[in-house]
Amino acid sequence: MGPVNRRTFMQRALATCVAGSVRSSEALSSAPLNPSLPAPRMGTVAKVGADGTADATIKRVHDLGLPTCQIFFERLSLQQVSPLRAALKKYGVEVSAVSEHNPGRRVFDFYQGPLTIGIIPPENRRARIDALKLAADFAHACDIPSIHTHLGFIPEDPNDPVAIAAIKEVAQHCKEQGRMLLCETGEETPVTMLRMIQDVATGNVFVNLDTANLILYGKGNPVDAMDVFGHLVRGTHAKDGLFPTDPRNLGKEVPIGKGRVDFPVLFRRLKEANYTSTITIEREIEGPRQVEDILQSKVFLQNLIDQTYR
Repeated sequence: MGPVNRRTFMQRALATCVAGSVRSSEALSSAPLNPSLPAPRMGTVAKVGADGTADATIKRVHDLGLPTCQIFFERLSLQQVSPLRAALKKYGVEVSAVSEHNPGRRVFDFYQGPLTIGIIPPENRRARIDALKLAADFAHACDIPSIHTHLGFIPEDPNDPVAIAAIKEVAQHCKEQGRMLLCETGEETPVTMLRMIQDVATGNVFVNLDTANLILYGKGNPVDAMDVFGHLVRGTHAKDGLFPTDPRNLGKEVPIGKGRVDFPVLFRRLKEANYTSTITIEREIEGPRQVEDILQSKVFLQNLIDQTYR
């Protein structure tokens, strides 16, 4: 090799550093994160209809080969505590959260949604606050760690006192029962969700990250949202979707893997945030296709959990 002038030397040195940096970055991206961290367990959203029973609902979860679920009762009452506890013991299933959204209608679009969803609209606010308190009592009686709900379209204006007062009333009751309040994502931006949790300030309000809802509502995407509230995620709904193109209606929910959710990156972000709770599949259709999609999602997501949490 001939003599090397100063410029050539600097160019070669810089190239070496860049190559080393790329190799280090590649090694870092493929290296296991927190290898001792327990892997999340799979589950699904389970509904007990007005004419259904806890036994039939939990049996369905068991028959899907899933060890956990979030459960919703169309008509929740403390009389259902014993039947649910018996079913959970019988089928070896665990409930991660009690979902509660009653009473009254809910319309999931951009016009009627703000008027009908959650405890933000005044029409059903008191009744829904009371229903969420009952859900916390029910969760305590069943030794279920959380309740879960859509709070509604949380105002972007941080000076609005009504929403915080209503949420805080529910959160405080949950705290007295030793339960967490999990807030579904979607109707508000991640920073609004974070600000609400800080303003409520009871220490037991956390995020249920619906992986599709931020996309369906056009509020962001779940990977970027982890930058904002990743440390507060305590539950998930594994779901996929497309951004809205009609400003009156939400985007379209699609089978997992057919939408805009980057699940491999998202799962890595969840592990970086030390997330070990459940991955709860939600497919918001009815009939045989729902079961087929849940089973396909189960295989896809379990493989991803195994790869990420290895």
